[in-house]
Amino acid sequence: MENAGSAIHEIVAAQRRYFRSGETLPVSWRIKQLRRLKYAIIAYKKEFEEALAKDLGRSQLEAYLCDIGPAITEINEILAGLRRWARPERHFSGLTCFPSLTTKVYKMPYGVTLVISPFNFPILLTIGVVAAAMAGGNTVIVKASSKSSASTAALKRFFAEFFPPEYVTLIDGGHEIADLCLAERFDKIFYTGSPAVGKHVMTEAAKNLTPVALELGGETGNWCIVRADANLKDAARKIAFFKLLNAGQVCININQIAVAEEVAEQFLSELKQAFINQIGEHAEENPEYPKLITESAWEKCARLADEYRDRIIFGGTGNRQTFRYAPTLIYPVQKDEQIVQHELFCPLLPVVPFKDAKVDALMETIADREHPLAIYLFTSNMRWANRTMQTLQFGGGCINEVCIHMMVKGVPFNGTGHSGMGAYHGEWGFREFTHPQTVLKGHTRLNLPLREHPYDGKAGQIKMKILKLFER
Repeated sequence: MENAGSAIHEIVAAQRRYFRSGETLPVSWRIKQLRRLKYAIIAYKKEFEEALAKDLGRSQLEAYLCDIGPAITEINEILAGLRRWARPERHFSGLTCFPSLTTKVYKMPYGVTLVISPFNFPILLTIGVVAAAMAGGNTVIVKASSKSSASTAALKRFFAEFFPPEYVTLIDGGHEIADLCLAERFDKIFYTGSPAVGKHVMTEAAKNLTPVALELGGETGNWCIVRADANLKDAARKIAFFKLLNAGQVCININQIAVAEEVAEQFLSELKQAFINQIGEHAEENPEYPKLITESAWEKCARLADEYRDRIIFGGTGNRQTFRYAPTLIYPVQKDEQIVQHELFCPLLPVVPFKDAKVDALMETIADREHPLAIYLFTSNMRWANRTMQTLQFGGGCINEVCIHMMVKGVPFNGTGHSGMGAYHGEWGFREFTHPQTVLKGHTRLNLPLREHPYDGKAGQIKMKILKLFER
């Protein structure tokens, strides 16, 4: 461990020297590196697909849909806008600053950054954040997840082949290696993962007053509300797709559904059929269906399913050898039960009935809990839906849709409170990895003595009158 700590310290020092050389500052140079990053993803497409299949049981299409394709799209958006985003802002200094006329705001990189990425979308949530850091003009050290070992190994080769270690490098290993990284002084830390580890990252970052961005799943999970006036078949189809995606191991996935009891039976029938239509009656035997990341994750899911065995109305079966566990509906579940008060991160889907007329009371309960990363509403009452979305605190969400708010260009992806802080994607990622630095340009002539003593007597009275004129 001592040798590992020394090696990490040397990497950080080498990156700091490289950053201070000024090599990463020109926008044209950053664009060149981002184009190289995009080329590298295309070159490693097959290797990434194989790694995702090994780690998560992903099919080729799902690997491209969820990791590889979005990473390329993210880089394309950055390349299209970077020159505009990086341009210094020009401001009129104001009469109180006369004779200065102009003040500029420069978008300056932080310096040496640490990106701690998760296992569930190991390619996208590593390269996507690295792209934002590169766009800002920073150097990057990546600590990738040890759980997705094949993807981490592929990413390590990927970065080593296309970028020098003093610019971008990946460090692999477990929690102890992550702690050695956090013991170093970075200029910015970006962490994606659980709220519990997010607290630890903040604690360590605070020792050096290092700014952090956190993308977290949310302590009490993401709610999906299905009201009595919803299009039940449409809602069921979309929810089934989303819960199947990555076997529920998605930070913005639906943790629990609240369905109006007036339509609960019909909705659950539609949802069961939607699962069967999309993955078959025995999902755990379908090679197209993703698997849970580790044996311990599978066992945790299976144990929790067994606790609610008497209320499982669909699924509840798994294959220990392949780590696949079928999408599982648990009904009825009350809103105060433990299973709906923490993030599940697996294919289990508790369903909470409520009276449609008392939906606002349900929303009050959700608001009283930790802020979720996502909220999904299915209803034809747009007035209620819009009011709910504008008064509830959460990261992002959809009305009559699931998850695809993440795919919209130009908008941020972020959480709040226990679901995170900071934001990225496109220009928001550039902003996250740059510091707005204000510089006023002064003059050596025509400087008025307004700010200088004396402040009393006749001179002070004249100065006060002039200052009040400037305030208009």
